[in-house]
Amino acid sequence: MSTTTDAAPIDASTVRETARETFGMVPNLITEISEHSPAVAKAYLDAGATLGEGVLSDAEEQVVILAISSYNDCHYCTKAHAAAGRAAGLTGDVVETIVAGGLPDDPRYRRLVQATRRILGKRGWLSTVDQEALADEGLERDVLYEIVGLIGVKTISNYINHIAGTEVDDAFLG
Repeated sequence: MSTTTDAAPIDASTVRETARETFGMVPNLITEISEHSPAVAKAYLDAGATLGEGVLSDAEEQVVILAISSYNDCHYCTKAHAAAGRAAGLTGDVVETIVAGGLPDDPRYRRLVQATRRILGKRGWLSTVDQEALADEGLERDVLYEIVGLIGVKTISNYINHIAGTEVDDAFLG
């Protein structure tokens, strides 16, 4: 059931222009979302930008996103974030290892991937033992909450890509 509000609907072209300013292009994902729900496209872009200001470095954020997207088996996001990860300084080996379901050699990246997969696998139901073990590894609640935020944002794009079968942009295939 749809409701009406006094607010003007979000304009798809405005959302696509935001994407162009952010990424230097309008990714097929944003085209797909904005054609059907500009509000979801805007929420996705806004949330991603906000989380980009969090405690994780750009490379660490990409490690987490790759772990989420590979866990969710998203054909589009694993390619898009492989490119973004390399741009953020990740090696091809790190990217390939995470996408293949493995663990990177770098201790911090390994811990982030393990924590992400644990949160996903337990649907957030981390026990006290889980939380203490993660804290002992240097992953306090600030990091855990940011991982949860990234899971929420990436689940939007992962699931939309599953529904739409979004074609991977040529820019992400290199």
